Amino acid sequence: MPALTTDYLERVYAGVLGKLVGVYLGRPFEGWHYNRIMKELGPIRYYVHQKLDVPLVVTDDDVSGTFVFLRALEEHGVSPDLSSEAIGKTWLNNVIENRSVFWWGGNGISTEHTAYRNLKHGIPAPLSGAIKINGSAVAEQIGAQIFIDGWALVAPGNPTLAARLADAAGSVSHDGESVYAAKLWAAMEAEAFVSKDVNHLLEVGLSFVPADSLIARLISDIKNWVKANGDWEKTRQRIEDVYGYDKFPGMCHVIPNHGLMIMALLYAGDDFHKAMYIINTSGWDTDCNSGNVACLVAIMHGLAAFEGGPDWLWPLADRAIISSADGGYSINNAARITYDVANLGRKLAGEEPLSAPKNGAQFHFTLPGSVQGFQTTRNDSFPDLVKVKQATDDKNHPGLAVHLNGVTNAVEPVEILTQTFSPPEVVKMRSYDLMASPLLYPGQHLKAVVRAERANTLPVESRLRLKVYGPNDSLRTVDGPSVMLKPGQEQILEWRIPDALDSQPIQQVGIALSVPEGRLDGLVWLDSLGWSGAPYLSLRRPSNAPGEFWKRAWVNGVNNFFTHHPSDPFYIAQDRGEGIILYGTRDWTDYQVVSGLTVRLGGPAGIVFRARGLNRYYALLLLEGNCIALVKARDEKKTELARAAFDWKLDTRYEVTVAVEGSTIKTSIGGGPSLEATDDDYCAGGIGLVVADGAVSANQFDVAPLK
Repeated sequence: MPALTTDYLERVYAGVLGKLVGVYLGRPFEGWHYNRIMKELGPIRYYVHQKLDVPLVVTDDDVSGTFVFLRALEEHGVSPDLSSEAIGKTWLNNVIENRSVFWWGGNGISTEHTAYRNLKHGIPAPLSGAIKINGSAVAEQIGAQIFIDGWALVAPGNPTLAARLADAAGSVSHDGESVYAAKLWAAMEAEAFVSKDVNHLLEVGLSFVPADSLIARLISDIKNWVKANGDWEKTRQRIEDVYGYDKFPGMCHVIPNHGLMIMALLYAGDDFHKAMYIINTSGWDTDCNSGNVACLVAIMHGLAAFEGGPDWLWPLADRAIISSADGGYSINNAARITYDVANLGRKLAGEEPLSAPKNGAQFHFTLPGSVQGFQTTRNDSFPDLVKVKQATDDKNHPGLAVHLNGVTNAVEPVEILTQTFSPPEVVKMRSYDLMASPLLYPGQHLKAVVRAERANTLPVESRLRLKVYGPNDSLRTVDGPSVMLKPGQEQILEWRIPDALDSQPIQQVGIALSVPEGRLDGLVWLDSLGWSGAPYLSLRRPSNAPGEFWKRAWVNGVNNFFTHHPSDPFYIAQDRGEGIILYGTRDWTDYQVVSGLTVRLGGPAGIVFRARGLNRYYALLLLEGNCIALVKARDEKKTELARAAFDWKLDTRYEVTVAVEGSTIKTSIGGGPSLEATDDDYCAGGIGLVVADGAVSANQFDVAPLK
């Protein structure tokens, strides 16, 4: 492994931002032809989501797959020899069938859908994606290429490693020219950490694919056309004429889209904004193509790539959505992703991971320009009252700078908030479901560090603020404690969030600022905001017009999940195999959960805790043969940590109690035995219900810190 450069973290951040910008820019008109784009949208030099009445930040396979599959390094060991089979197991642990990560377009139509079914039916990777199993029409679609950026980001300056990992990952679902394209692009992105020469990057990439491959011939043709034409639109037309969609089988072949990417790189590798204009205006699979090109060009030029053109970063505000079985990773931001990816890269390079900034605060604003999803509530009457940006103060201390421009006591408090759960506009998202749990819960200790600029002329009142779902899915404000910030003063806001939210999820968190009297043109700094500790809450059906979002807070991995039963609002059924619903995050370490459990049919069935995905968790299960068992699930294997006889019956409620502390697990069931075990494989994770070939229900879940 080459030594990591001093700017590695920032270059990863640039690559992550590039991926997000490219995907969300191209997503609203994915699949459009160049002619339609020019007719209805014109040259793409701006975000077009508002014109098409869709959200900017949405669930999308390009983002989810790119960062979900990197979990294989965590789950199976940070090693350059990570196998395709291991990555396939990560698919099964993190992908919810027919719901998350992919386009579930049908077996034999969607490549990822087809490969997933192969994996689930016991065909391991790389056979799961092989041409001899699936045929070339399926195996040579675009997917292997669109998910590879993460493998390059963990292999800076090491194209050999990036190509090897991209090969292993791409072969889970694809084969042939699709995997060649993935290896080539991953190698180029890895080399882009150390070179800005586009022709050199292409030479490096081509060294990892067969010289007689169609990918190699395509690139040769495009290089010649670029040299002869000098006009990207003419080159685009020649790509369509020779390598267009009509020349290949399947829904979205890799070759036409790879051709557009190579073209954009050759014409605009030195200019991020021009590259976005060319690749998106060119059409076809715009979110995929734009995401790959944007990531590569951003890695090449670092954060400077985003300067001097359209402001792609302010509307994005670092936001990202990663829909998978890990609900606590779904509502995300570029800074959090960057630290996770960079630490994997550091481990591969044999270096220690980075320390969490500002004592582990979830929102720390230490990366240049990073606002971590924080935005102001727009006030149409006073549109320029507040501006938010990441900056450093006169002591070179980074934070979120909140500029107050003429704020008076006649104005509603200024809100500076970031999302912690699915936003209301999720109902407008197309194609891909959002699986998410809230990031923040009652019982947890919320802390923010705020300070007022010394030059301020008036004090500012600052308070912690939540937006919580309420009746009919409306958002209501719940305020915490406040402090008065005098000019030059720093204060700490702390709050143990009460269990008074009626089992509704917290959708946003942040601060609210107000000026008690007078008019203020000044500056307030949000230095950091974070939380810690176990939750303390009761999960049940909300009491008043509950709406849908309280149910959406559960990651749904079952055939049927009903919440309208009068006594058991958590009622799940699985037709075949194992089904699971999950709630909570990997912040949950030591806690107790109590629930009333009723097996309706089949089994095993029971309570899940410290869940790390669909196939990695602990559970207390009721088993056939009148017994219970404390079980550890690890991919395809289940290990019994303890077992005891228990004469349980269908349709009978049993109170189950589970307590986890460090490596110690203690469980009990009403009227039955207690089981204990020691195991340290899973140190944190949320809760859930699991059942195989049947149905199980629960009346509520009471989660609390250990006494």
